[in-house]
Amino acid sequence: MDKVRVRGRGNGVFTPKDFLDLGSRAAIDRALSRLVVSGKLRRIGRGFYDFPRQSKILQGSAPPNLDATIEAISRRDRIQLMPNGIAVANALGLTNAVPARPSYISSGKTKTVQVGNRKVYLQHVSPKVIAWADRPGGQFVAAVLWLDKAIASAPDTIALMRAKLPDRVKQDLLQDLDLLPGWMASIARKVCSDLDLAV
Repeated sequence: MDKVRVRGRGNGVFTPKDFLDLGSRAAIDRALSRLVVSGKLRRIGRGFYDFPRQSKILQGSAPPNLDATIEAISRRDRIQLMPNGIAVANALGLTNAVPARPSYISSGKTKTVQVGNRKVYLQHVSPKVIAWADRPGGQFVAAVLWLDKAIASAPDTIALMRAKLPDRVKQDLLQDLDLLPGWMASIARKVCSDLDLAV
């Protein structure tokens, strides 16, 4: 509980692997089970636990923190994750669609993870794509992957991305065009053509 309390209520999602420095896996599982039974922790999915924040509006525990959940999945499965491109495409005005469920692209297997009342969908992608996780250019990569080649390469789409994507995203893309799949690199060159660094 000391390790959990450091994060504060509602700020962390934990797995048994997070506590292996304290004892054996069997001992950790037993301790977590006791903490759930006593009400100190909440089990929010198979192998996932949190220290829930209390909500006055809901008159009970608030839903699990989604960002903390994604971090926990990434730690437990030792995979890289980045948001699915639909949210980025929507923010750029490339679509009116909004995600029906939390979706992420992943270096791991394609699967659905149940956490609380949420189902988190993970879609496997190639190493060349997931290499852009946590980089500014990842916005472009995720959006183009979601749009697919035909739509993303249309002149109107390219013009809109050129106008909407920040220069820092374009500069990041131009630094490592060779890391992109070939078809995506071709689109990136056109999108970044308004920069002096364009090649």
